[in-house]
Amino acid sequence: MKTKFILPIILLFISSVSFSQDFKEKREKVKALKVAYITEQLELTTEEAQKFWPLYNAFDDKQAELRHEKMRAILDRFRPGSVDKLSEKEASALLVQMESLEENLFNLKKKFIKDLQGVISAKKIIKLKKAEEDFNRELLKQMREKRRG
Repeated sequence: MKTKFILPIILLFISSVSFSQDFKEKREKVKALKVAYITEQLELTTEEAQKFWPLYNAFDDKQAELRHEKMRAILDRFRPGSVDKLSEKEASALLVQMESLEENLFNLKKKFIKDLQGVISAKKIIKLKKAEEDFNRELLKQMREKRRG
């Protein structure tokens, strides 16, 4: 009788681990493609790349962490019908939390740009912004095409 309960749990665990590993592999592949794309678009020298990538990776990790925190806080409150159940006090507190996270993201971006100015030219910083947007746009395009096909 215990096997009836253990087997589905084991299968669920194996499939979730498999999915998790598959997701991590895909995420790492996308990250590698992004690194190659940005390096090419910015035409980074070896010296610039050695200084640039640690800054970029730290910024990217912190930005992802803040965005995840923001989305978790917002999604928890925006389930169907949940907004209507918020009191004015709770809604005000949520607004303050959302503003704080946005401000943290903005300050993180400002610091990142300031840090980059000592590593690469202003022109390359602008190229970075364009390269990130172009990469994300192409990634979304490929994802849409993959879903359709």
